[in-house]
Amino acid sequence: MQETHYPLIVRPRFILNARKWWRLCHVYLALSLGLIFALIGLTGSLSIYREELDSLLNPQLRVDTPQSTALSLDKIVAAVRAAHPDRHGAWTLEMPRAPDGMITAWFEKPKESVDAFYAPLMVSVNPYTGRVVDSRLWGQTLTTWLLDLHTQLQLDGFGRNALAVLGGLLMLSVLSGLYLWWPGWPKLWRAFSLRHDAGLMRLVFDLHRLLGVASSGFLMLLAFTGFHLAYPSLLENLTAASGMGHGDAGPNVRSSAIPNDRPTSLSEAILVARGPFPSSEVRRITTPVGELGTYRINLRQLNEINQHHPFTTVWVDRWSGQIRDVQNPSQFSAGQTFTTWLWPLHTGEALGESGRLLWFFVGLTPTCLFLSGLLHWLHRHGWVADREINLKQATDAATTACMTTLKRAAKAILRVVIPAANRFLQKIYGRIRRIKRLK
Repeated sequence: MQETHYPLIVRPRFILNARKWWRLCHVYLALSLGLIFALIGLTGSLSIYREELDSLLNPQLRVDTPQSTALSLDKIVAAVRAAHPDRHGAWTLEMPRAPDGMITAWFEKPKESVDAFYAPLMVSVNPYTGRVVDSRLWGQTLTTWLLDLHTQLQLDGFGRNALAVLGGLLMLSVLSGLYLWWPGWPKLWRAFSLRHDAGLMRLVFDLHRLLGVASSGFLMLLAFTGFHLAYPSLLENLTAASGMGHGDAGPNVRSSAIPNDRPTSLSEAILVARGPFPSSEVRRITTPVGELGTYRINLRQLNEINQHHPFTTVWVDRWSGQIRDVQNPSQFSAGQTFTTWLWPLHTGEALGESGRLLWFFVGLTPTCLFLSGLLHWLHRHGWVADREINLKQATDAATTACMTTLKRAAKAILRVVIPAANRFLQKIYGRIRRIKRLK
């Protein structure tokens, strides 16, 4: 009787070792690109508060005594042109968002940086006096240099393309980390545990896993939006939103009226532009260039999530004062709306001030994940020794130190600050009384 032979079923080795390959992918991405991911995250966090940081470093860019009424924008443009008479072309006025802020006049291609990838001239003007306070080139200030490092790694066009690739690799790193973390439904509750009695390395690894899971959704969103901001043509072609990405000027609308000796002023153009949108806020105004140029006026409606770069745009003829074209975000298609949401989602301004603060801390997570992951990798290879840690004792010590510091600060306030403030106020009150007596 012949022996029966059953077919041997061999499962592919790559299926059995899927976890091994995902681990290698995660480790090698972290070791080779983790420092770059951390750098991009740190510069992104700082760039969220770029304007506030710039004002802190340059206090002259804040108006000391804001007034009730500002100068007309025609006088502001005249002051800018008088300060820069050799710059012929369009000027874009960006309105301040606070009463003590400056109007920023942008000139896209100054002769000093005409060959640079992106280095416009930024002119700060006092909106109440028309005085030109400062003139700076993009990339020559700390905040703009950090933003260039975040958006192009200081490598111009090549850096912009490299950043798009890095965005895709960051998404791959996050997905591989989630795959390695996933324990299955029966053991899901154990995956959120934090062991503080198994040594320092175990605590660091648990913190790495929990921080990675908590920030994974945010990092995926930032990587996705950053990829499309670095390579916008791909998404614009898919959503039929050509020319509607961040930084795009939109369609080239030309004047159709006959030139005359009574052109429309900038203030009149703004009144005309706000006609269809009476409750809107003026954000940017671009002056016309040549006889066929038109005023390009950016407005922000109440329902727009774009704070700095809204998409409500009105083109006004400089000769006839008539509206030549209107771009209304409420009439955008779903694809166009999605495209215009990329920038406010990436910067966090879509969620208001709380969203910006949340995004600031999310930008710090790649650094924390890189350092904790590197420490765990060094420990596994025997280059860093483990040590015991008593989390309860460390927490109690930190709490005691904080309470002691608060008590000392309270005593200093009661003994020094309050008496000094009292003496100062008494002197001021005495001077005021003397002045009243003299009067």
